[in-house]
Amino acid sequence: MRKLFFTLFASTLIFTGTVTTAGAHTPTPAPATESVQQVSSSLASAKSGTFVAKYNSNIRSDAGIQNKRLFTVSKGTKVTATHQKKYGSQTWFKVNANGKSGWVLSSLLSQSTVKVSAPAASTASSSALVATAMSLRGVPYKFGGTTTAGFDCSGFTQYVFKKNGKNLTRTTLTQFAETDKVTTPKVGDLVFFANTYRPGISHVGIYIGNNQFVHSGGAKAEVRSLSDSYWGPKFHSFRR
Repeated sequence: MRKLFFTLFASTLIFTGTVTTAGAHTPTPAPATESVQQVSSSLASAKSGTFVAKYNSNIRSDAGIQNKRLFTVSKGTKVTATHQKKYGSQTWFKVNANGKSGWVLSSLLSQSTVKVSAPAASTASSSALVATAMSLRGVPYKFGGTTTAGFDCSGFTQYVFKKNGKNLTRTTLTQFAETDKVTTPKVGDLVFFANTYRPGISHVGIYIGNNQFVHSGGAKAEVRSLSDSYWGPKFHSFRR
């Protein structure tokens, strides 16, 4: 009888100890949000490039729409990427915009194409461009003219350049604005004059070398010298 009691008592102690031990070491499950955050976030890697905002876009403190909005860039704003990061299935870029930085969803951006200024005769040889201009000598001057029936000065340069694969805008002022000043002229550069029939930039021709230019002015398209008593004092600049 004593042996049976001892055995039952010992069994009770063993059973009780097992339950107590198991309870003490049962881990508390981590909140689901912690594991999601650990899986979704990753270290940023270097990224470079210039992009344009396709829409009005929020720039945030970190990758993910749950993060604080720092500022908003307008549609069309150019931004420069410095880093990229995966957040879940999304890719986010760290960008600089308007002197500030933050994270933006990559799908809100499009790659920016950088327009590189090219010399005036980049798509055709300068000699071919000048040859085209010279072949038009004698075509009558016509204010507002853009065809071989008659040219004004900017209509003449636009026509010549277009024939050689280079687009110029229509007017003297816009042709001046879209080109850059050069101090050493090359054949095929544009040559501008000021204060002819109006104040400021008012006339354009094409430099052909030897201090000469071809243009549509006066009565017709012709070659003139930059030392000419009329054109010399009105010379403004060479541009390409």
